[in-house]
Amino acid sequence: MIILSIDSATPVAAVAVIKDSVLLAEEMLNIGNTHSTQLMPMAAHVLAQSNIKMSEVDAVAVSQGPGSFTGLRIGMATAKGLAQGSGCKLIAVPTLDVLAQNMWGYDGLVCPILNAKKNEVYSALYRFDGAKMAQISDYTAISPENLAKSLANSANICFLGDGVPVYREMLSNILGERAKFAPADKLLSRGASLAYLAYEKAQCGEYAELFTTLPIYIRKCEAEINWELKHPGESVL
Repeated sequence: MIILSIDSATPVAAVAVIKDSVLLAEEMLNIGNTHSTQLMPMAAHVLAQSNIKMSEVDAVAVSQGPGSFTGLRIGMATAKGLAQGSGCKLIAVPTLDVLAQNMWGYDGLVCPILNAKKNEVYSALYRFDGAKMAQISDYTAISPENLAKSLANSANICFLGDGVPVYREMLSNILGERAKFAPADKLLSRGASLAYLAYEKAQCGEYAELFTTLPIYIRKCEAEINWELKHPGESVL
């Protein structure tokens, strides 16, 4: 089975191609929000490097969120367009799951944190039981201070994600040596991690519906909040 993965949920743009469980090609750019111009060339490049045509791809995997509202829409539209155009399946994987997969096999709590702005992070907690990753808390938007306080009785907590450079000092001050941080090569989203999780979903027949699958936002965007303030009691739709 051939899977093309596309992740633009964060400032990182990441793509990868796997055949069954073997990584064939992977590319990542961490140069800011250029997803609208970079994703398609990146996808074309990893396919070409793998000597695979889009018509041979069995499924396109997309990082579903939470994350950047604009980035999520770009990634979802790109993945859906490729899937519809080639007639292949769509697989949606939550972004925090993708990040947690980077720490496969870690002995302790894994806590991905994405910078959600407004002094909040998107986060969830995970543990690995052998080769299986288990999510042990819901996806949430929370202040990093409250997140750290909620983990006060935990130990060996590995933080990763683009929230780490922003809140590392705060987390260390509150949690001390209990706070661990992923190495640089595992800190950010990877197309390979997305592709591997998508492969697991495919083995279980967990495909996404092409026309109704939406990003996971968790909270409302600024434009929606402002509209509701100006139009109390009215529906956005």
